[in-house]
Amino acid sequence: MKKLKISLLALSVMSLAACSSSPRSNQQVVDQISQFGVQYQVTDNQAADHGVNCAKLGADWASCNTATITLTNNGPALTSKNWAIYMSNVHETLRVDNDQFKMTHIVGDLTRLEPTEKFKGIAAGESIEIPIVNEYWQLFITDVMPRWYVTAANATPKIITSTDTENLSDFVKPFGGQWKRIADDKNVLMLPQSRFSKNADVAQLPASALRGQITPTPRSVKVHAADVDLSRGVALHLEVLADNQADAVKQRFDLMGLKPQSAGYDIHTRIAVNHFHGAEAVSGAYELRITPRGTDIIGYDQAGVYYGLMSLLSLVPAEGTPIIATLEAKDAPRFAYRGAFLDVARNFHSKQAVLRMLDQMAAWKMNKFHFHLTDDEAWRIEIPGLPELTDVGSKRCHDLTEQQCLLPQLGSGPLTNNNGTGHFSRADYIEIVKYAQARNIEVIPEIDMPAHARAAVISMEARYQQLMKAGKPQQASEYRLVDPTDTSNTRSVQLYDRTSYLNPCLDSSKRFVDKVMDEVQAMHREAGQPLTTWHFGGDEAKNIRLGSGYSDVKNPKAGTGILDQSKEDKPWAKSQVCQAVVKSGKVEDLEHLPSHFALEVSKMVKAHGIPVMQAWQDGLKDATDAHAFATSRVRVNFWDTLYWGGFDTANDWTLKDYEVVISNPDYVYMDFPYEVNPNERGYYWGTRFSDERKMFGFAPDNLPQNAETSVDRDGKTFDATSNKPWSGAYGISVQLWSETTRTDQQMDYMVFPRLLSVAERGWHRAEWELDYQQGRTFKGGETHFVNQQQRNQDWQRFANLLGQRELGKMDKAGIHYRLPVPGARVENGILTMNIVLPGLPLEYSLDKGKRWQRYQPHAKPAITASDKVWVRSVSPDGKRFSRAEAL
Repeated sequence: MKKLKISLLALSVMSLAACSSSPRSNQQVVDQISQFGVQYQVTDNQAADHGVNCAKLGADWASCNTATITLTNNGPALTSKNWAIYMSNVHETLRVDNDQFKMTHIVGDLTRLEPTEKFKGIAAGESIEIPIVNEYWQLFITDVMPRWYVTAANATPKIITSTDTENLSDFVKPFGGQWKRIADDKNVLMLPQSRFSKNADVAQLPASALRGQITPTPRSVKVHAADVDLSRGVALHLEVLADNQADAVKQRFDLMGLKPQSAGYDIHTRIAVNHFHGAEAVSGAYELRITPRGTDIIGYDQAGVYYGLMSLLSLVPAEGTPIIATLEAKDAPRFAYRGAFLDVARNFHSKQAVLRMLDQMAAWKMNKFHFHLTDDEAWRIEIPGLPELTDVGSKRCHDLTEQQCLLPQLGSGPLTNNNGTGHFSRADYIEIVKYAQARNIEVIPEIDMPAHARAAVISMEARYQQLMKAGKPQQASEYRLVDPTDTSNTRSVQLYDRTSYLNPCLDSSKRFVDKVMDEVQAMHREAGQPLTTWHFGGDEAKNIRLGSGYSDVKNPKAGTGILDQSKEDKPWAKSQVCQAVVKSGKVEDLEHLPSHFALEVSKMVKAHGIPVMQAWQDGLKDATDAHAFATSRVRVNFWDTLYWGGFDTANDWTLKDYEVVISNPDYVYMDFPYEVNPNERGYYWGTRFSDERKMFGFAPDNLPQNAETSVDRDGKTFDATSNKPWSGAYGISVQLWSETTRTDQQMDYMVFPRLLSVAERGWHRAEWELDYQQGRTFKGGETHFVNQQQRNQDWQRFANLLGQRELGKMDKAGIHYRLPVPGARVENGILTMNIVLPGLPLEYSLDKGKRWQRYQPHAKPAITASDKVWVRSVSPDGKRFSRAEAL
């Protein structure tokens, strides 16, 4: 770590030494450049096919793209060479094709652009182009991060105004044809015409077809002829619920406009364990009887009563008279674990946004909130006794020494007043846990380690430096997370160096984990929800440059990036402490250290009385099986991509007695785009799109089946067979990683309404889902085991429920969910439109968006269009609009 400190200080000294002018002139230069125009244009996503030697440049799998940065000087002539522009570049720049500039990777995605000695200056009004070559591809606009900023020695950094925006199209040029990853990319670009074809098999259903439809779908329901009018209020009899649960129910009834009235419609609840038998005798099971005289809800437990009430509320229309159908329903959850994961480390999301998400989860009977509180980019929870974790680790700013904050990442800019900065106080976290507990949701905190731990590492190094200066060496080392002898040269998946990994061989690392666990457990205890699951994280503890996408210069392999791998180290390879641990025989080799550390942490988990240890599956891959851990149960989030073999490797984990939570990126990651269109938000390494329909059509308990109903990330079919036995998934989880999701509104956009599709799959097994059959082969485009007609009809029903009922309820809750862009076509001069979620209002414009008109599908006369037509959808409350697109 000593060398790390020297290198960071060296960066600062270099920056100072580069400048010989006065502080005032430095600030003038910064002020001037902050007003530069910036444009970014992706020019070739298949650069390797067009003459660029990506392999020689060391690109993973020999894949690289070209782009051009254009800087426009809006002020007087600039001749100074003593400045630098910092930007977030999620794909490392491998080459700059303008010798007046150079780009230097700092850490993570932070990259510095600065003039070289050959810099000729920029005249007043002049634009200068800087062509660059980046690793991988840039297929969606969100690959380009906002808030580039400029610095010079002794000057206050300033954001370049033209990049200070969440509307990335302000400075990123349209992608045009640059949306394909490879020449043979089979994905379909989603434009109004192609979207119209995709939506063609989904029609708007009449209200009568949706009558009595509960969400998520119950196991059995009998709908009767009579209706019930709830407009005179409801008399809620909730004595079997705890006070906090009853309050949560009342809040939901109030949101739906149903006021408590003693003389209102009676809703009675009771718990009767013996009423339920067999597969229905599980937590959350309920029976619902709605009659003209009143409703009876019988729950297996309090959760069952709560869910019965949510089922009744699901029948209430978003607008108009609250009339519901009389019916009888018997219901129980499909999976014990019905989870949603939220990353607040990469970008912070407010407590209010978290509470809104918990409300929607509860209404849709989801019961696990997986809270990703720490990562390389930030530490988000207050830990008494370790204030540096939030004083330093929850903030981002331009401090090259990282003693006051972490360096900017992911478009956060140079100051702390950004979405990269923020944390939950102890009181905040307790409030969130209480809120979840009242809604039958378990909060599962994740403190990610030993990789993805940079925020903790840097914070504890700041603590170390402060205490050493205070003459307290023993206290300084108490929670230190790095071995100062470790000079390993590593590169994490997110481009961090060895500071991304806490050292698993140090006693101080174990003390740190124990301290954090103790404090988090105390918060749960105070919130009234004992901590029953500890999420260890455990993923991606590796050096990506030693992966199969690279090869050594002495033994180059075609199709890989060529590197001098003799300069690359495995994590902790040069740590003398870890070398001693391996030499002692406690650990087989360096690769086994993450799993060994997980085993050690499981002992602490057990000592704290926490029964379940949970992790991302790759963090436990070198453990013998679940029984090797100290806890009585071990759960894994399974996140192998299906078309890369996940349909088969999932079985390995059940065979080793792990509880498997299906968390596959290509089906249930919400940080991926909704559709193949560069203007959508998200990463795409696992799939190019995951929309509501794809997630709804996922078969989580028969993974090979999905090969018949979906495609890989290049839009191609794939085959899937597993010859191994499968004992069944323990649950399903939907994930939002927040790299490209900076604001709360962006969070809502990425989560909703997709989360509802996964809630449906977690609660209800559809008739078109097949039983797992060992050895059966599913071939996309060839086999026809799945009843596609049944599957499509099921989706049409669900899509109509969302479009005609559920999105309006989210309007009431203040959720800024994504409004889908309509499909549209003009044939013989007649405009026709459709939408993936029927029931949403549609609009069109014939004058480039100056005046919008409501689309009526059966309008007389038909809507004629002879020129360009713009289309958009509208929220049920009329307050928000989708992205507008032109035919």
